[in-house]
Amino acid sequence: MITASLVKELRDKTNAGMMDCKKALTETSGDLDAAVTWLREKGISKAAAKADREASEGIIAARLSDDGKSGILVEVNCETDFVSRNEGFVAFVDDIADTLAASDAKTLEEALKVSKDGATLEEFVQSKVIEVGENLQLRKFERFDIADHGAIAQYIHMGGKVGVLVEVGAESGDTAAKDEFRDLVKDITLHIAAAAPKGLAREDIDSSVVEAEKDVFRSQLKNEGKPEQIIEKIIEGKIGKFFSESCLLEQAFVKDPDSTVKALVEGAGKNIGDTLVVRRFVRFGLGE
Repeated sequence: MITASLVKELRDKTNAGMMDCKKALTETSGDLDAAVTWLREKGISKAAAKADREASEGIIAARLSDDGKSGILVEVNCETDFVSRNEGFVAFVDDIADTLAASDAKTLEEALKVSKDGATLEEFVQSKVIEVGENLQLRKFERFDIADHGAIAQYIHMGGKVGVLVEVGAESGDTAAKDEFRDLVKDITLHIAAAAPKGLAREDIDSSVVEAEKDVFRSQLKNEGKPEQIIEKIIEGKIGKFFSESCLLEQAFVKDPDSTVKALVEGAGKNIGDTLVVRRFVRFGLGE
């Protein structure tokens, strides 16, 4: 006999709807564990049916270790802004972020295979379709770990629409505890969120992106009737400006446009009495 208490227990375990839970228990003759599996399989089926539907809303979340030596950034997508603001979905994303922060996963592929409640995280996300009724995706994941001196920092902007993870290194083990260092790192995360740099330095910008920019400039200059012999020189100057707008270290600092981010870091290092360096960063923009 399928009792109300058994249905409730299954709902508590899976977050599935009451009718789905009742049907699962009926199909499995009241076997609770088998019903959980049945619902998970049904969730995978539903997720596959909805997989072609665009999921560009959602939440970006971050987690940092207590010592500031490790951090993760994750993006979980849904179809509508209404669902992304739902308390249940927010808790769902928090659960995923906590699980990944406690794992050893370093790539999205590894993240999807992390164990969660007897399933992989990929299956856990798919099973949520039963409750939400939308296409859901664990779309992006990044982990930073620092083995020596410095710190990892994170920033979440616009309620989870933009997320930043950055690593700033130092030579001294005491530097990360200093207020000026903490202020610097915070300013850098805010800058990255606002300025959306394409890379840390010039060598980090994909050559195909640079060549595409050159092609655009070349076409514009030809249309303006510029002589062939000076076009390449003009392009060289335009590409320099492109780099200054695209590379984090060359960008004008958002709080002080007269200074670059590189100058900001160097100045903070001199004040602290240490050599500081921005080693890497990642910026997630929801649905990008």
